[in-house]
Amino acid sequence: MSEYLIDGGVPLDGTVKASGNKNAALPCIAAALLTDEPVELKNIPEIEDVHVMLEIYTALGGSVESSGANTYRLQLGNITSSVIPVELAKKIRASILFAGPLLARTGKVVLPPPGGDIIGRRRLDTHFLALTELGAKVKTGDAFTFSAKSLTGADIFLDEASVTGTENAIMAAALAEGKTILTNAAGEPHVQDLCQMLVSMGAQIEGIGSNILVITGVKKLAGCEFTIGADFMEVGSFIGLAAATGGDLHIEGTRPQDMRPAKIAFGKLGISWAHEGTVIHVPRNQMREVNCDLGGMIPKIDDAPWPGFPPDLTSIITVVATQVKGTVLIHEKMFESRMFFVDKLIAMGARIVLCDPHRAVVSGPSKLHGSELISPDVRAGMAMLIAALCADGKSIIRNVYQIERGYEHLVDRLAALGARIVRSDY
Repeated sequence: MSEYLIDGGVPLDGTVKASGNKNAALPCIAAALLTDEPVELKNIPEIEDVHVMLEIYTALGGSVESSGANTYRLQLGNITSSVIPVELAKKIRASILFAGPLLARTGKVVLPPPGGDIIGRRRLDTHFLALTELGAKVKTGDAFTFSAKSLTGADIFLDEASVTGTENAIMAAALAEGKTILTNAAGEPHVQDLCQMLVSMGAQIEGIGSNILVITGVKKLAGCEFTIGADFMEVGSFIGLAAATGGDLHIEGTRPQDMRPAKIAFGKLGISWAHEGTVIHVPRNQMREVNCDLGGMIPKIDDAPWPGFPPDLTSIITVVATQVKGTVLIHEKMFESRMFFVDKLIAMGARIVLCDPHRAVVSGPSKLHGSELISPDVRAGMAMLIAALCADGKSIIRNVYQIERGYEHLVDRLAALGARIVRSDY
């Protein structure tokens, strides 16, 4: 087990490069199953979730070779197993992303219940709906078994704009016979990355970035080289880090267009940034004051499927709100357990009223003090880390495995920005 030892209260300054998008890398690894030719993926973040996905790919008979920094060459000529190993599936929710490709390639998948962050109920129904519409039969029990003699295109209306449900449907439909119309599809940047990778492999996909996708199945997909886009969740985390600590930060290798929903939300807290090309600059001199709605009303920051404010940044922006002047309502509409970490912020001195599992009223600025913390999930763990870095005194964060599932070489990158942080084992 590892922990972070942090001595906070120091503004973080300097330049940091954005990592590849974790949530794009995971489905792109799964999509490599759709061809027997080599696939080279670039800008892959070196994080735990990626390593688990590569282990699963290997367990199914694939070969994985590192061919440079953040670059992997994958190939799976003959799939030797359609069973996802239990011990790997329970480590990561994204294990379910192998269902669509395996079903398309072999006609069968045995998937143990996937693991992942405990942030509330995370339905799998949308995956079942899409795959059954394409012709699969599903049996439930200790594991989920999908089988299909063949997959046929269909007109599918998803019951929710599930990111991974959309991705599974896209991958299965890419090799299905005929045309699939996928309505109420997720359109997040990582879903767009997956679609662009599949197109480079020969898939026929129309409507990329919208909530209606038209996929015309092909008989075979080829190999490809594909570069994963920047992780806009990580970029948002670094923006929050600069804002909360009062730092001056340049973030390189970003896609500024992906940050537009976040820019509106951070703007409500008096936080802004500029960009030149792929570099985002968060300046030290910020207003850092809540911008009230018309009539002086308390503003609300609420998450939503793309292109709404990303739910994965709700924890981050909650910490930032503790450091700006004024009152704001944070409304986490999508996961009923994500906001429970705020009791740790309250113990550090934050002025927060948790109204219910979904809503918190935050008043600032609050002077935070160091504390002992345990990371419950990736984003709440990063939020706690930001709180510790802007707090006076020393903090300890345990269970940092959860944070490192989503952030590459985090301690070294923060230390280069001036953070007083050490990683140690206990």
